[in-house]
Amino acid sequence: MTSHGHSHNPMSRRALLAGSGGLLMLAAAPDSAWARTAGVATSADPVRATGATRTSRISQGTTLFHGDLHNHTLMSDGDGDPALAYESMRSAGLDIAALTDHTTLLSIEGLSRSEWNRTGQLADAANTPGAYTALRGFEWSHPLLGHVNVWYTGNFTDLGGSSSMSRLYNWITASGGISGFNHPGRELLRFNDFSYNAAMRDQMVGLEMFNRGDDYLFDGWSSGQSSPLNACLNAGWRTGLTGVTDEHGTEWGYPEGKGRTGIWAVENTRNGVLAAMRDRRFFATRVSGLRLDATAAGVRMGGTLPLTSGDVRFVVDLDRGPEWAGKLLRIQVLRPGSRAPEVADVIDATAGTVTEFTVPLDLADGSWVVLRISDPSQANASPGPAGHPCNDWGVAYSSPWWLTA
Repeated sequence: MTSHGHSHNPMSRRALLAGSGGLLMLAAAPDSAWARTAGVATSADPVRATGATRTSRISQGTTLFHGDLHNHTLMSDGDGDPALAYESMRSAGLDIAALTDHTTLLSIEGLSRSEWNRTGQLADAANTPGAYTALRGFEWSHPLLGHVNVWYTGNFTDLGGSSSMSRLYNWITASGGISGFNHPGRELLRFNDFSYNAAMRDQMVGLEMFNRGDDYLFDGWSSGQSSPLNACLNAGWRTGLTGVTDEHGTEWGYPEGKGRTGIWAVENTRNGVLAAMRDRRFFATRVSGLRLDATAAGVRMGGTLPLTSGDVRFVVDLDRGPEWAGKLLRIQVLRPGSRAPEVADVIDATAGTVTEFTVPLDLADGSWVVLRISDPSQANASPGPAGHPCNDWGVAYSSPWWLTA
């Protein structure tokens, strides 16, 4: 994995934001060309490139919005002024953004009550229903157990109030919020090895697969750990899969190559995003402007398949606009394994097209299935078992489907 150091480039970001007012007004116009296409990060250049259109070729009733749900500021261990964060993410082409500063013990490098209130004020000021969704959250941060993001709560908890996974889960359940496992495998105990809590199943909605520029499929493998994806889903959790930047510097939303989440929502509002997150209608990527939609036997990613055994027809819509037209990619069908996911099939695909294929699935082999999109021309910087098909460069992950009897 790459290091977790911070980047420092405040002048370029501030200069960009100072000149971006007109661009942001244009982005907010629902019928503009910008609103019809997904944003592409453009480093320090304020000119927004064009990604894929926001409309699925295989599903109806929702629109694609790109979000970054994990970011930090000076209010915990980040370097940047929180007053600049939401505007930076919007100028980077994101439609949904969250600040999730750490909560620790006694507010040491973590949120205080006044800072929590300020985050809410900044989010409310930046939030523009229908055009830009700004969220307040926090990252519960235990040095051994792991880090968990929590969104959609009126309050926060820290290690003083929630010192264990069970106490944190009790707090989240009572709060009514939603949550996600962060950079899984980085901390030693890995959420008590993803010990399952049935009461939390519906509220634990996410598992980070891309954090900064890193693919977490095999994080910890070289140290003897199993795949975090395999461990989490095999434990019984029903998480969707996310990508985040986990920004600690001043480049919120930038540069290209950091994680982000594609969210299929009915509307770009706080309630619309919450409904999509609860339904796991989202995918993880580290490529801006990407559109990924997928169905299995007519069921969209994040759903359940009433199937014990049989052939399942997958339909995958994959696009990133003109820049990737004709680009050769692979679709890997991931199934439960003992320590790493088994790959049931590998299908060649071309960006800008709809790919259809059939794979036999059996509930006896495990209850979940995930699609991983990869670029076979590049290597996975954190490989798993020798010869594993996923040792190439990950582009995106669909949220899982779950087989049910």
